[in-house]
Parts: sequence; structure tokens; C-alpha cells
Amino acid sequence: MSTLPIGMIIEGLVAVLLLITIAYCWMLNRRLQRLRADEEVLRATISELMTATEIAERAILGLKTTAAEADKVLGTRLKQAETMSGNLAEQVGEGERIFTRISQIAEAARAASSHQEAPPRSDAYAVRSPSEPPAYTPPAPEPAAYAAPEQPPVQHAPVYEPERKRASRTSDIRSAAAEATARLEQFRRRNGAAA
Repeated sequence: MSTLPIGMIIEGLVAVLLLITIAYCWMLNRRLQRLRADEEVLRATISELMTATEIAERAILGLKTTAAEADKVLGTRLKQAETMSGNLAEQVGEGERIFTRISQIAEAARAASSHQEAPPRSDAYAVRSPSEPPAYTPPAPEPAAYAAPEQPPVQHAPVYEPERKRASRTSDIRSAAAEATARLEQFRRRNGAAA
């Protein structure tokens, strides 16, 4: 009899150990199932991350090509702006030259018109330009006792400026005004084409 209870004790211990092992395996199986579920979630997350990375790489390549194209377009626009600025500077300079020329012509025309409208001075000490010949002054009448027989008065032509010089000066002013008008019209056309 003594052998029986020892065998039962050993079998009871083995049964208890088996129960503990089964419980541990069951817990381990549940953990493995959770790990597998987490692994699937992790795989899904990794695949989404890879897709997002590919999309980002494509977007970066598109952004680089867009930046390169924008750089080229900006470079061409800057060159066009520089040439346009140079053309405008030239046209402004030409306009200023034309303006000064027109103002000189206007001053010359004003001086010529005021010179023509001014009555000739009667005094002998009138101020004359160096190119202007002295004006004709008629002699004072003689007293009646020494008077010569009456003769018709002598007609003298104006000496201070011949008619041909006036006509040539007027034609010069007209030609300069026509030239200035033509240049202004060219300037307006260039500005209209540039705009």
C-alpha cells in the first residue's frame, strides 16, 4: 500500500504541472494572437507609410520641375524687363532731347516774332546785334533859307534783315517742328507697341 499513494502523489503532481502548462500555453496563445493582430495593423501602417512616401517623392519631383520652369520663365521675364527698361531709358532721353530742341525752336520763334513786331528805334545809339547793319536815319530838315528845291522822297528798303533770311529762318523752324512731330509720333508708336 505504501507504493500506491506515492504513485498517486506523483501522478497528482504531474497532473497539476500539466494544468499549469496548459494554462500557460493558453495565455501564450492569446498573446501570440494579439501580436499577430498587431503585426497586421503594423503591416497596414507600414504599407500606408510607404504609399505616402511614394506620393511625397512624386510631389517633390513635380515641385522641382515646377521650380525649374518658374526659374526659366522668371529669367526670361527679367531679361525682357531689362531690355524694356533700356529701351524706355533711350526713348526718355530722346524725348528730352526733342523737348529741349522744341523749346529752343520756340524761344527762337518767340525772339524772331518779338524782333519783327518791335518798332525800329529812332535814336542813333540803339543797341544792335553785330550782324545787324545800322538802321537808316533820314537827315534833319534844313532851315527854309537854305532849303534846296523840293525833290520826291527817296524810298529806302529795310536794311536790318533781308526777306530771304526771314523765309529761310521760318522754313528752318517749320522743318524742325515737323521733324520733332515725327519723332514724337515714333516715340508714341514705340510706347504703344511696348505696352
